[in-house]
Amino acid sequence: MKYSRQREVILEEVKSRYDHPTADMIYKAVLEKIPNISLGTVYRNLNQLVEHGLIRKILIPDDSDRFDYCLSNHQHLYCTDCKNVFDIESDVLKGIDAVIEKETNYTILSHEMVFTGFCERCNRKKD
Repeated sequence: MKYSRQREVILEEVKSRYDHPTADMIYKAVLEKIPNISLGTVYRNLNQLVEHGLIRKILIPDDSDRFDYCLSNHQHLYCTDCKNVFDIESDVLKGIDAVIEKETNYTILSHEMVFTGFCERCNRKKD
């Protein structure tokens, strides 16, 4: 991948955030640093960064994809009310690859899981 100042600024923006931003969120932040950047350029560069394994794309059911700089093996919780995405690392999920490999004789290279529901704050609002 050739060097690009735009891509570098986009990557730094993703690295600096822990809220699992959408492409639109990244675009708005990068626009302050590069006023003439287009949304299409942000999308293209995000996809290139994903393809090269520098960030990961989180596919959110019925909502915008999110981006994450943390490449360690972890899953995500998505609140359908406030639309926030949270990291989850669970001991229960750590062994799931081995269980599925044993049951299916399939070699798992990676997996993605997004749990949807309501976060603690949104649950309290409902009570």
